Amino acid sequence: MTLFDVQGKFCVVTGGGRGIGEMITTGLFEAGATVLITSRKMDTLQATADRLGDACIPVAADLSTEEGIDHLAAAVAEHTDRVHVLVNNAGVAWGEAIDDFAREGFEKVLDVNVTGVFHTTQKLLPLLRAGATPEDPARVITIGSVDGFSVPLWETYSYSASKAAVHHMSRHMAKRLTPEHITVNVIAPGFFPSDMTAFAIEDEQHGEAFKSAIPRGRFGDADDITGAVIFLASRAGAYVTGAVLPVDGGVRTTL
Repeated sequence: MTLFDVQGKFCVVTGGGRGIGEMITTGLFEAGATVLITSRKMDTLQATADRLGDACIPVAADLSTEEGIDHLAAAVAEHTDRVHVLVNNAGVAWGEAIDDFAREGFEKVLDVNVTGVFHTTQKLLPLLRAGATPEDPARVITIGSVDGFSVPLWETYSYSASKAAVHHMSRHMAKRLTPEHITVNVIAPGFFPSDMTAFAIEDEQHGEAFKSAIPRGRFGDADDITGAVIFLASRAGAYVTGAVLPVDGGVRTTL
C-alpha cells in the first residue's frame, strides 16, 4: 500500500486547471498530495481549486515569459520550503498549412512547450533540491506527446517539433540532475479529451475513425494519466529516470 503513496507530498502542476492537467491535479489531490496549480487564467484555476478544497492552491502565471516563471517560483516559495513533484504540463499548439505557417506559430509554441518547461524547472530547482532525498528523490515529470515520436496527421509543425525537443531535453536534464536525487521523466500521452484535441475527437466524420485506430479501442481517461503520474511520483518510480513513457493505448504500435 505504501509503494504508490504520495500522501503529504507538495506538487506543482502547470496547466493544472483543465484538460490533462486537471486530471493530474485531481488524481494527486485525491491521493493525499497538496497541489499548487498554475496557468494564465485564474478563473479556470479557481474553479478547480474550489472543487477540490484547501489542499489545491491556484496561482496565475504566464510561463511563456521570464516574469511569469519568476512570479510562479516566488508564489511556490510562499507556500512551501520544498517541492517533491513538478509536473510540467502547460502546453500550446498551432496548426497551419506549411505555405502559410506563421513565425508566431513557432515562437509561441516553443516558448511554452520547451523554453518554458526548462526555465520553470530551473527556477524551482532550489525547492526540488530541498525536497529530494536519496531514498525518495524529487521528481520532474513533463508531459510530452506521441507526436514527439511520429509524424502527426495534422500540420502542427511547431507542436510536434516541441514535443520531440522536450523528450530529448528531459533525458539531458535527467543526466545532470539524477545524481542530485532529482529524477526527470516524460509521459507521452496519445488521444485524451481536452481543449487541444477536441477538434479531432468531436469531428463527426473522423472522430470515430481516430478511436478505432487506437488498439485499446478508446481515448485515454483520467485514471490512465493519473496512474502514470503517481507511478513516477511515488516510491514505485524512484529508480526510473530519463524515460519517455507512452500512455497512448498502443498507438505507437501502429506507426
